[in-house]
Amino acid sequence: MSLDVWLSGPPEQRECECPHCGNVHTREYREEFFGSNITHNLGRMAVEAEIYQHLWRPEEIGISKARQLIEPLENGLSRMKSDPDKFKKFDAPNGWGLYIHFVPWVERYLEACKQYPDADVSVSR
Repeated sequence: MSLDVWLSGPPEQRECECPHCGNVHTREYREEFFGSNITHNLGRMAVEAEIYQHLWRPEEIGISKARQLIEPLENGLSRMKSDPDKFKKFDAPNGWGLYIHFVPWVERYLEACKQYPDADVSVSR
């Protein structure tokens, strides 16, 4: 299982014509600026870095926009980078969920949040 995260634009209604039946349909469209996934095996490491809820359950703490993730992710990265050995203790024994993969993943997500601060945050667990 994995965590999927997205940063996207506001919803837009668009009409499209079905190539099979010819009917015109209205569909919701969102421009996607960033999307990525990571294993749930890193949940414990995220808890220790104090960013679990920001990554896995942002809606539960009132996070809906990318700008709201910038400071928490910066702080979490700082914690992880300042004491790698502490966080490597939470590496998954099966190799699916390692510190060496999690830190760059959080860095990429943080950079996307900075690039698209007004983007909507979505997750799927």
